[in-house]
Amino acid sequence: MERESPHVQVAQCRELRNNTVVKKTEDKTRDQVAKAILEGGPATAGALAKRLKITPAGIRRHLDSLIAAGVLIAREPYVTSTDARGRGRPSKVFVLTDTGRDKFLHSYDDLAVSALRFMSQFGSSDSVSNFAKARAQDLATRASVTVSKAKNLSDKSVALAKFLSEDGYAANNHSQGIGEELCQNHCPIAHVAAQFPELCDAETEAFSQLLGTHVQRLATIAHGDGVCTTFIPNSKNLTTTGKRSSK
Repeated sequence: MERESPHVQVAQCRELRNNTVVKKTEDKTRDQVAKAILEGGPATAGALAKRLKITPAGIRRHLDSLIAAGVLIAREPYVTSTDARGRGRPSKVFVLTDTGRDKFLHSYDDLAVSALRFMSQFGSSDSVSNFAKARAQDLATRASVTVSKAKNLSDKSVALAKFLSEDGYAANNHSQGIGEELCQNHCPIAHVAAQFPELCDAETEAFSQLLGTHVQRLATIAHGDGVCTTFIPNSKNLTTTGKRSSK
């Protein structure tokens, strides 16, 4: 059997090395795309290309690969009637699947869960609760800069949704006549909160503090629901105890 010349072998090795480098670069970029969606919530191809400084063709290639791998899905964005008024069909947004979250967040979630579990076992009986309250208070302090400028409950809820979106929760607000419905379409800590519901409870209390009224958490991503939903009743629909009227 005729052996290949040394020049051919060197060329083949160089090509293999170049292909390996390209593959590693492609994988790294796709990790960055997934991480951007993880941290910022659902995003359009255009927004991702601008944020990551990737060409439109390049971002489309990476998104297609991530969808094929089951890491992302494309869906229609959540829009209010006000947002949709006077505009054409909105661009689709890309969202991490459960598989995608497991792939890119597993180690971070494991670390957070292990730390909280250690606190619950070896700390004081309310150490996890205190941590959750401190985290929620930090959120409330940062959000108050925006929410405090709003004049009524609806505007405050809209302002809170805007803040949460900027914080990675992909939130929006819907007026329901008897109150406001605040929806968080993404939760960066869902896997951790599934084991430590104190995080969700403290967050709900922070919302109540920010809005100056009782709120009711109806659903959470951490408990298997598709969206975290919080109902904020108008003050006229509350009883003297601050609870929602049954009427």
